[in-house]
Amino acid sequence: MRHKDPALMQRISGYIGTYYRKHHTTPSTREIAAAMGISAASGYNYLVAMHKAGLLSYENGEITGLPQMRKTKTGYLSVPLVGSIRCGDPENEEEQVDMYVGLPEVIFGSEKCYLLRAAGDSLTDAGIGEGDLVLIRKQADCQVGDIVVALDENNENTLKVYGGIDSASQKVILRYANEKAYPGKVILVDRLVVQGVARNVIKAL
Repeated sequence: MRHKDPALMQRISGYIGTYYRKHHTTPSTREIAAAMGISAASGYNYLVAMHKAGLLSYENGEITGLPQMRKTKTGYLSVPLVGSIRCGDPENEEEQVDMYVGLPEVIFGSEKCYLLRAAGDSLTDAGIGEGDLVLIRKQADCQVGDIVVALDENNENTLKVYGGIDSASQKVILRYANEKAYPGKVILVDRLVVQGVARNVIKAL
C-alpha cells in the first residue's frame, strides 16, 4: 500500500467527526471520498490505513469508532415528547406528540419509550419536579414502588408511585412522593391501566 498523506488523514478524521456530530452516525466510504475529492477506492484505502494506524475502527466496510468515540455507541433513539402529565390530581389528557427527541442508546437503552413533561409537585421526593422530562418505558405491568403513568376507570391519567392493592378496599393504591406537602396522601382507584413505567428523569441544573 502506498504512503498515505497525513494531512488527508487528518481531514478525513475531522470530516467523520463533524458528520457524526451532525447526523449521529458515521458517513459511508463513498460520502467520505466525495467530500475529500478522491475516488471511492482511495477512500477505502485511506480508511484501511487509518484503521491499521489506530486512528479509527473500520470493519466490514463500516466505521465503528473514532478514538474519542470508542466508548460511545453511534445509535440514537428517536423518542416522542407527548406533552405534560400531572404529578398531582388526575386530569384528562390526550396524547399529542410535540416533537421527537434524539437520545443516545448507550445511556437510555433502545426499548420503546416516550417522554412526558412533569407538571405538579407530588413526586419531588422521587426526584421529579415541575418541568422535568420523564422517560417512560412502554409496558403494561409494574412492581410496587414503580413510578407509573396511570390511567384509571374514568380515563384520567397521572404520574404516581404504584402502591399495590389496598387490603381493606381491594382498590389500587397510587401514592404521592412529597411528604412535606402531601403527608401520607394516596389515591385509591377501582381499576388501573398502566401505560408505562418511569425509567429516567432529564432535568436542568
